[in-house]
Amino acid sequence: MISKKMTELVKGSSVIRAMFEEGRRLAAEYGAENVYDFSLGNPNVPAPKAVSEAIIDILKTKDPLYVHGYMSNAGFPEVRRAVADSLNERFGTSFSEENVIMSVGAASGLNVIFKTLLDPGDEVITFAPYFGEYRNYVSNYDGVLNAISPDTSSFQPNLKELSERISEKTKAVLINSPNNPTGAVYSEETIKELGRILEQKQKEYNKPIYLITDEPYRELVYGDVQVPFVTKYYRNTIVGYSFSKSLSLPGERIGYLVIPSELDDYKAVFAAAGVATRILGYVNAPSLIQLAVSECLNETTDIGYYERNRNTLYNGLTELGFSCQRPEGAFYLFMKTPEEDDASFCDRAKKYNILTVPGSSFGCPGYTRIAYCVSYETVVNSLPKFRLLAQEYGL
Repeated sequence: MISKKMTELVKGSSVIRAMFEEGRRLAAEYGAENVYDFSLGNPNVPAPKAVSEAIIDILKTKDPLYVHGYMSNAGFPEVRRAVADSLNERFGTSFSEENVIMSVGAASGLNVIFKTLLDPGDEVITFAPYFGEYRNYVSNYDGVLNAISPDTSSFQPNLKELSERISEKTKAVLINSPNNPTGAVYSEETIKELGRILEQKQKEYNKPIYLITDEPYRELVYGDVQVPFVTKYYRNTIVGYSFSKSLSLPGERIGYLVIPSELDDYKAVFAAAGVATRILGYVNAPSLIQLAVSECLNETTDIGYYERNRNTLYNGLTELGFSCQRPEGAFYLFMKTPEEDDASFCDRAKKYNILTVPGSSFGCPGYTRIAYCVSYETVVNSLPKFRLLAQEYGL
């Protein structure tokens, strides 16, 4: 018999994954070209050639015992040094290898830092809409995730409510920008005000409040939009990053944590995060892909591909009468559903083989997430089906 806790988690298993499996079923029944699966954030742009070239070169030139062997739980020192140097060059920071822990993607990085920081009952505050797995990651360590209500006018964080909701129990605030599911990028003004509020609350409660920033979409922004590097605005910031989206490597599970030396209790936090990496069963991030990404830190995926999809989908949906905010980053469009029940809307969309994810899965009912990291043909061919759906609602 499985544990009571897992029983509940199985019942509430990811809606996103369930929709993805539904897409596979429909593709087998109707043909993949006749299914418009916008459910999963699985990059459709191939990884840069430099990644596979780096892997081949490493396998040809480096000692196999080194490439495939154990290393420090925090990762290869030279890889961590390369990551730190890249961040310093790009953002004017001053990190070293002693500020970087390689992780098994951003998800493991968040689990590592929550394992490091949370005691039972500790509170983590995040802003709706948010990636639904955050709730599970926090509850893994008997923490409590509290969500701030969304500002649907801009999808910037509702900082007034944050200021009112921070309490003695608050251990951390978790943000995600560029945001999944909205594509919003938190502005420099927002980050500055967030830092000011947290500084004030630290003094009020005489304790550190950590700001954890989850950044797998950092490089996926459009036009001249800038993503503030948050450690420059608030001292007690921890950065989680993944190469899953920027290099189209979601299955390789590789990312990192940045734990700045200025952090309160830095030495203890860094050491504990290394131990957490081991005792959670990751042991260390995958060795070969660590070495490969360290050779590709200046590579990026084809953002122009996603930008074309964004423009085509956004323009097409708004012309049909749907309401949605133009994404500034990532590869998601968050659309207001024409009925209050977002799950009902998604069920109705299935009649046309359109698969999207209810906004209630992200703590923001009345919306649906459309992941446009799909082929351009899927976007174009879906629009006549969206037209039929719009007509059902009299748009």
